[in-house]
Amino acid sequence: MEFPLFALIIAAIAGMAMALQGSFNAILGKIIGTLETTLVVHLIGIAVVIIALFLFKLGTGNLALIKNAPWYTFLGGVLGVLIIFGVAVSIPRTGVANATTAIITGQLLTALIIDQYGLFGLDKVPFTFWKGLGLACLAAGGYFMLCR
Repeated sequence: MEFPLFALIIAAIAGMAMALQGSFNAILGKIIGTLETTLVVHLIGIAVVIIALFLFKLGTGNLALIKNAPWYTFLGGVLGVLIIFGVAVSIPRTGVANATTAIITGQLLTALIIDQYGLFGLDKVPFTFWKGLGLACLAAGGYFMLCR
């Protein structure tokens, strides 16, 4: 497997976008409410995707194949609500850096478990000492981020 530099750059940009989105959601949540913010964010997201798919024809897949998807893949929508709500609640209370550190630590722990067992039909990627050490360092960094 060659080093996927382009994919990692895209992932880093997505991470940057998540920090910005979380900040915007936290501010909007203070103004209109957290659950209301979650609704607004999803409605705007739906509008953007509809425009991308149907106006600009940017989709590369086949929406008709949705019937072939396993039931649990639709939980992504539920998780999206949980993510936006959780971020909008946590950032005003902990700060963007602290909330993001906790999010990334939880995300990485879950990702390591999914990789190790090849959950949801994904390829197995074995857990290693170095990955465990990386997670421990990240968690320790998160702890230090919270120290005042």
